[in-house]
Amino acid sequence: MVGICGKTFNVTCTGPTNPVPHPCTGKSIVVKIVDHRPGCGGTLDLSKEAFSTIANPVAGVIKIDYVQ
Repeated sequence: MVGICGKTFNVTCTGPTNPVPHPCTGKSIVVKIVDHRPGCGGTLDLSKEAFSTIANPVAGVIKIDYVQ
């Protein structure tokens, strides 16, 4: 994910990664990448507001699809 700071992505929940059943809300959200943390490639840390738009906050970690 190097070189993506400032770019926007449409993020959608695709399913659970833990026992929380059906965490997805069916909604998508457009987010702007504001930081890059080395060693964490392939993951996105969403704000609480963004996460709760696409999934139940209790889920903690979810599977996502994202496109620019």
